[in-house]
Amino acid sequence: MNSHLTLRRGGLTLALAAALLTGGLTACNKDLDRSPFYDLNTESVYRDPANYIQVLAKCYAGFNLSGNSGAPDVFAGQGKDEGETSYMRAYWYLQELVTDEAVVAWNSGPLQELNTGTWTSSNDLINNSYTRIFYEVALCNEFIRETSDDKLSTRGILGTDADKARLYRAEARFLRALAYYHAIDLYGNVPFVTEANAPSKDLPAQTTRAALFAYIESELKAIEPVLLAAHTAPYGRADQGAAWTLLAKLYLNAEVYTGTDHYTDCLTYCNKILGTSSYTLAPEYRFLFLADNNRTAASEIIFPITSDGVVSQVYGGTTYLIHAAVGGNMLASGFGVNSGWAGNRTRRNLPLLFPTPASGFDTRAMFFTNGQSLEINDLTIFTEGYGVTKWRNKTSTGANGNDPQLIFADTDFPLLRLGDVYLMYAEAVLRGGTGGSQAQALTYVNHLRDRAYGNTGGATDGRISASDLTTSFILDERAREMYWEGTRRTDLVRFGKFTTGYNWPFKGYTGAGDTKAGHDIQTTRNLYPLPSTDLVANPTLKQNPGY
Repeated sequence: MNSHLTLRRGGLTLALAAALLTGGLTACNKDLDRSPFYDLNTESVYRDPANYIQVLAKCYAGFNLSGNSGAPDVFAGQGKDEGETSYMRAYWYLQELVTDEAVVAWNSGPLQELNTGTWTSSNDLINNSYTRIFYEVALCNEFIRETSDDKLSTRGILGTDADKARLYRAEARFLRALAYYHAIDLYGNVPFVTEANAPSKDLPAQTTRAALFAYIESELKAIEPVLLAAHTAPYGRADQGAAWTLLAKLYLNAEVYTGTDHYTDCLTYCNKILGTSSYTLAPEYRFLFLADNNRTAASEIIFPITSDGVVSQVYGGTTYLIHAAVGGNMLASGFGVNSGWAGNRTRRNLPLLFPTPASGFDTRAMFFTNGQSLEINDLTIFTEGYGVTKWRNKTSTGANGNDPQLIFADTDFPLLRLGDVYLMYAEAVLRGGTGGSQAQALTYVNHLRDRAYGNTGGATDGRISASDLTTSFILDERAREMYWEGTRRTDLVRFGKFTTGYNWPFKGYTGAGDTKAGHDIQTTRNLYPLPSTDLVANPTLKQNPGY
């Protein structure tokens, strides 16, 4: 499916970017360190500093759009859906469909393998995410390589133009670090290439998870003084707040990635964010997931993946999240779209974490129950499992998004937001990190619950006491606050609950005779396999254990 290549909201436009950075990289990571092919001469593009913001825009766009109009960035495969290759959709599949929060009805082999936790190294959707991550790395590497101080000096780019280029370069380094963060989390030991590796036909070397952790950490710290101050960058672009939040997430999961905890470091960077008074919670939880969240929730969103239903059209991102969640008795018009795709709904575990699903006590409980059963007996029947109404292409006042055909959404994806930082702070304190207090952790959690419950007092007051604040509570609260935002698999792995010790319907289900209630799966599935296609293309790579 086609996607146009323009970003609104962040001051980035791409009048030339389609010509500057078109295609070039395929799913084979033998090409990981290769420059994207240009229709224009590379030197002529980078000689003009006016082009830099447009090339940078392509790096940002890579997290949402599947390519230029009619020209996908990565090959989906003959007859395959290009929309499934878009970065956020591919990432969401691997973070949500494999957990207790989501299930998809579409009778596709690769999707059903994710539903049941029975994937193999040849799963197309695992390959899509892997390929998209490393396409983004290659895209950023090229921009970073071409904007070094030496290159700027050689081209006579000085003064204000050079300062802007250095800022853009720091932003590209953030985007590369973000892609590598997803790689370390999903795949572990992966191919590794930076701008220091000149484009060639050499096979990229594999790095270790611990070494990649150290690299991401060093990159984010190195760019911190170059980026704009927290919450001062144009909306949709990375600033210090984004770097601090990504560092906090990296440190929160450090014990998984390296075997050594960094909870004190996590608190250090949470405190930096929380010390910036310009970040505040959106006044209503629902504002975070609506078509005008760039205005109504901008105070909470630290880094979004932006969308526009007219100028950045893609069958991924929030367009996918909204359409795919509508089916059964749900009216598409209520979600600001022209049709439902009858795909995603939730398993029983998620709604049962709330006092009473759809009771209104906790406004985060956004479930559709009319004609939907709580229990799932057939994964491919949409009406089995409650619908989730969290994502909409409607504004806070009830208007539709910008696309007059009601196909493509305006809703931005809040990839990094303040609510998550509150919960990271609380968890890091409970896990023994220094630099925070349980009293402050309780305050932050209750800020979220005050918003969720409307701070009404009495029987429906959602506030908790100090004795309630445990790591088990935090895992459940993360589900209540962050469901369908692409964090659940990572959270379950960190808590040791993804493969063993906690189950959900159809987890590990292999077919007739197996229990549909769910059961433990191999611990090696805490990591995804490197795609079999990449192992063939690069024989120096070693597969993750268990595959």
